[in-house]
Amino acid sequence: MSILIDENTKLVVSGLTGREGSFHSLRNRDYGTNLVAGVTPGKGGQDVDGVPVFDTVAEAVKETGANTSMVFVPARFAADAALEAYDAGCKTIVVITENIPAMDMARVVPYIRASGDATLIGPNCPGVLSPGKANVGIIPPEIAKPGSVGLVSRSGTLVYQIVYELTEGGLGQSTCVGIGGDPIPGSDFIDILSKFEADPETDVVVMVGEIGGDAEERAAEWAKDNMTKPVVAYIAGRTAPPGKRMGHAGAIISGSKGTAAAKTEALEAAGIRVAMNPVEVAELAVKAHASL
Repeated sequence: MSILIDENTKLVVSGLTGREGSFHSLRNRDYGTNLVAGVTPGKGGQDVDGVPVFDTVAEAVKETGANTSMVFVPARFAADAALEAYDAGCKTIVVITENIPAMDMARVVPYIRASGDATLIGPNCPGVLSPGKANVGIIPPEIAKPGSVGLVSRSGTLVYQIVYELTEGGLGQSTCVGIGGDPIPGSDFIDILSKFEADPETDVVVMVGEIGGDAEERAAEWAKDNMTKPVVAYIAGRTAPPGKRMGHAGAIISGSKGTAAAKTEALEAAGIRVAMNPVEVAELAVKAHASL
């Protein structure tokens, strides 16, 4: 198994007709993802390399049975595109777009989360990859291989590096999820950890956090009481100065809160091994897997 996406995924892409949207969507299709439709208002009836384009997500879902949405539209339209996908019945919605105003996501995230029947990933994220099954986003699948390690990360770049390190270490992945580092994410660590805990084919989980906020501390507290599977963690930003934004909008240290040291302490108190660098993440994961 895997989480969020698999061989049953039917993907509709909002923004398929754009340069970036078409490039990455067709790469997803080449990997084996069932790309069934695109959506661009005013361009219904056209196609992109044989993929039909519709004016609305509702039309696309009705005609193709799409169950998963990828949003690849400009920031000013992205929040509405996510809501449109949800209202059309898509159960997994992946928003790749960055620089979406926080107030837009403050409107979207509670609306989708309140239902409990759909999962929003992103915004400002690399998407989701279930190796050998489906790819929805911009994670390069060439560095991954099927296996039993689940990965969840706030950092997109570190998704790539740690997937590579895991593969080089002989460990394949069940699903790799980049949740994004914006202040108001569609899903947090706890959401994804709970899905990995319930997935019978995920044996070990890797969690990649970064400075700023308290998502990692909350995840540590939850994992202590709810995770039966071994978790390995890494916190990026150990040398970041307080009060200065580093990368994501959420990666800001405020006083003694949000520091790498505080997050590491919370994770270790929950029994989670914390690596000092991405290479050590794979080494710890290998040890955890071997101990099962």
